[in-house]
Amino acid sequence: MKRLLFLIHRWSGVALALFMVLWFFSGLLIVYASQLNQTRGQQWAKAEILAPESRWLSLGETLQRSGAAFAQTSAEAAGLALPAVYEARLVRVAGKPVWQIEDGKGQRLALSAIDGAVQRISSDDALSIARLWAGAFGEGQAAPQLVETLDNPTILRNAENLKPFHRVSLGDGKGGELLISARTGEVVHASTRLERAMYWAGSWVHLFRFLDLAGFDKQRVDVLLWVAAFAFLATLTGLIAGWLRWRPGLFGKATYSEGRVHPYKQVWFTWHFWAGLIGGLVVLTWTLSAYLNGNPWQIFSPANPGKPEIARFVGKDNPRQMLDWRPASGQGAGAEVVELGWRHLGGEAVLIAARRDGSRQVLNAEKGLSETAVLQAVGRLAGSAVAGQHVLQTEYDNYYYPRHGRSPLDRPLPVWRVDLGDAADTRFYVDAQDGRLLLRQDDSRRAYRWLWSALHHWDIAGLYSRPLWDAWMLTWIGFGLVLSVTSVVLGWRRLKATFKRKGKQLVADAEPELATEGQGI
Repeated sequence: MKRLLFLIHRWSGVALALFMVLWFFSGLLIVYASQLNQTRGQQWAKAEILAPESRWLSLGETLQRSGAAFAQTSAEAAGLALPAVYEARLVRVAGKPVWQIEDGKGQRLALSAIDGAVQRISSDDALSIARLWAGAFGEGQAAPQLVETLDNPTILRNAENLKPFHRVSLGDGKGGELLISARTGEVVHASTRLERAMYWAGSWVHLFRFLDLAGFDKQRVDVLLWVAAFAFLATLTGLIAGWLRWRPGLFGKATYSEGRVHPYKQVWFTWHFWAGLIGGLVVLTWTLSAYLNGNPWQIFSPANPGKPEIARFVGKDNPRQMLDWRPASGQGAGAEVVELGWRHLGGEAVLIAARRDGSRQVLNAEKGLSETAVLQAVGRLAGSAVAGQHVLQTEYDNYYYPRHGRSPLDRPLPVWRVDLGDAADTRFYVDAQDGRLLLRQDDSRRAYRWLWSALHHWDIAGLYSRPLWDAWMLTWIGFGLVLSVTSVVLGWRRLKATFKRKGKQLVADAEPELATEGQGI
């Protein structure tokens, strides 16, 4: 049994050693890579000042006038029905006032606030947006240039409702690029050459996204699952083997020769032993959580509500207050207002002004959507009245917090925390200002949070603060790199020795036959 344990560890380590080096190195890059897909706060920081005018159309007038425009555009645009407006944002795009609309099905488009026409952001518009984004150009710095317009950029995911995209080079000497939605004018991606390199070397290697380019996108998760499973097996057997061979000399137990606590004299074996013995348990948690991240056999419930659920949550009817409101000159106090946005739950709507500094202000209510509107929305989603508890939460907890690319704007406070009191102990977190459904948790997702996020990202309350978290992660990633690099060296030596022995054996087996052939000549 012990021999089988060592054989499994040896040959699984040989097979996975190089992959583990790449996995730890790419994980280190992911930890410190910049957020390339732009959050709403990042978009606000470089957006055009709104400066609304009274001649602009209301949302209702815009939707009415856009009906004829839908029929005259492509078949795709004509099919963009808007049964309920989930969100409507009044912004300036390339100097023009635009209503950016999202419906309950996740469909996105931009309508002119002047005549209601469906907007398509031209290449000239994209260059205008890029010039504002990049700011003033220094002496000798080139102006932005359109590179191409494409449907599915490989560096951008989960943005089907915003395609196609204009890819614009900023000409800033750093390889800066933007991806701008030709549908709405939003800057959805911004990166420099270095940031893209870190992304490709990090996320694409760590998550095997290079398989997407080869046409194996549907098989990628399965490949990750199997590799993670074998990595877990290699780590577990190595950890057990290390414990079995560790003789610290406690309680009178004899050590190895020369007083060593392990049987290895060669430096590579020694480093591998200590890195595995000290860091093996953390590496084991990483390989286990990597396996569970793929949700094998769908043992965990879905992470986010689907589009039909979101549509039920928001409600079918567009409130008259939202449709009839007309912008006025100077509305939204403050020169830094870049957006006036409407959101609603059922028949209750709220108008929010967004500023470049990321702050938000409710303009038509004291605080935001009412408690009643939130509870009714959750009831529509759950299919029954809310029978559990609800509270206005003003602090983060173990399940709702701003980490992993989510800013405080993506995870705002306060939020309504609504418990259904059902068999799965389902809980919803709803933005108290604008009614966004921010997070859904049940017993399954809470287990996933601890088995995936806690074990893989170590986002545990005691480690939240930085640089404590950085020191923790860098220490264990360092042990993982030592463990995997020594595995590559030892694995290569094992392969060379194995093939050398087999080569000698083949020669020895062939010698009698060669001798017989020689006699027969």
